[in-house]
Amino acid sequence: MVDDVVLLRIGRNALEDRPVLVQGQQREHRLAHLRAIQMAASGQQHRDLGSLRHGNLLMDGSIIHPGNRRRRQFVYPGPMRLSSRLPQGFESNALSAALARLRSEGREILDLTASNPTRCGFTYPEAEIRAALSGPAVLAYDPDPQGSCAAREAIAAHHGHGLRADDLLLTASTSEGYGLLFKLLGDPGDEVLVPSPSYPLFDWLARLEGLHARAVPSYFHDRWHLDLGALEAAAGPRTRAIVVVNPNNPTGHFLSKTEWAGLTELCARRGLALLVDEVFADYALEAAADRLPTALADAAPPCPVFLLSGLSKVAALPQLKLGWIAVRGPGAAIHLEGLAFLADQYLSVSAPVQAAASTLLALAPAIRQQVQARLRANLLTLDATLAHHPHLTRLPVEGGWSVLLRRPAVDADESCALRLLEETATLAHPGSFFDLPGDGHLVLSLLTPEKTFHDGLLRTFPSL
Repeated sequence: MVDDVVLLRIGRNALEDRPVLVQGQQREHRLAHLRAIQMAASGQQHRDLGSLRHGNLLMDGSIIHPGNRRRRQFVYPGPMRLSSRLPQGFESNALSAALARLRSEGREILDLTASNPTRCGFTYPEAEIRAALSGPAVLAYDPDPQGSCAAREAIAAHHGHGLRADDLLLTASTSEGYGLLFKLLGDPGDEVLVPSPSYPLFDWLARLEGLHARAVPSYFHDRWHLDLGALEAAAGPRTRAIVVVNPNNPTGHFLSKTEWAGLTELCARRGLALLVDEVFADYALEAAADRLPTALADAAPPCPVFLLSGLSKVAALPQLKLGWIAVRGPGAAIHLEGLAFLADQYLSVSAPVQAAASTLLALAPAIRQQVQARLRANLLTLDATLAHHPHLTRLPVEGGWSVLLRRPAVDADESCALRLLEETATLAHPGSFFDLPGDGHLVLSLLTPEKTFHDGLLRTFPSL
């Protein structure tokens, strides 16, 4: 009787005439009219599986036998093994968990880590933005793997430096741009070098493409410097690229022209690509005279150069999801062709934001002006407050939206951030979040609304 058989598993790669496993014993059963399957019914009552000879296997994994219409369901063995690219667990870190708990208790938190400009009190030209996103062109769909020509022409004009529309490929975000570049440049097991301190997202963006992001420490002497010797020493047979952020997040370090020359020479000599993230390039603050304002200033680099940017920072419009990659250097044409092939598999950039790109970029300078004013105002507030706390200092801010605060390293950075959250209801990033060396650093966002920033400093500094 089929009623007495409970089939627990079906092998995904089962082949014809495979043995059937019943209560841990191998027994051969040829099942007529069925694709042979591998089954386990350990611990279940059963009779000779030959009675299944005239049965029918349904798509949902159940069996109906002509002599007995009672349905038996396969029991899924689960849980399914997920990809090793993912983290082992998805639990919140201690700081995030404490923040969620305090907010659930109704505590008002002063957030000194704000990075979403749409929640920071800036005035946007709402009518113009809405009009740009509701024009007739947004209803047309004419997919181009590189992105619409009109949008690319607007982006090329924004950057200048001889950039052409044909040098660009549009993405839905800078993060997606990294994913496409890692697919283009590397095979599973290859690596990219990332000067640290840096944004922790690079580890996961590389890992999700099967690559490894190797951190190479920079050093601080009056200002941050790339360690070109360390980068050279770290480059191995499976290194495919170096990733730099200009200016860096969170240090604000702009590449110097000397560093740029050394980087491109190193990449050319070792056959590496150079990925340059310039999302914060429009936000220079205390930049040195020898800074490299943009990698596009080098019209003919000796190595392949891929520049990334997007509306998220250029126009402080992260919700509109438009990024881009500019390609220069040896092999640029074939690299763009490869990127276009990859992008064509997704076509992820929405037609409305491409249609609106020209208008959005025209509106961007006025929005950036507000952001620049906020950054400078908060920096002045920080300096005025630091004057009353001589045991605290800050590092130079060449550019970007963050500032590094130095404090006595009486406890670990994460412990300090947790203590400030619990005792003062103020959120700051620990320096360890960005792989800053040692302890004694907090990272504050200069994008924070001015009153919140000022009140947060007054709350936290006495506890440091």
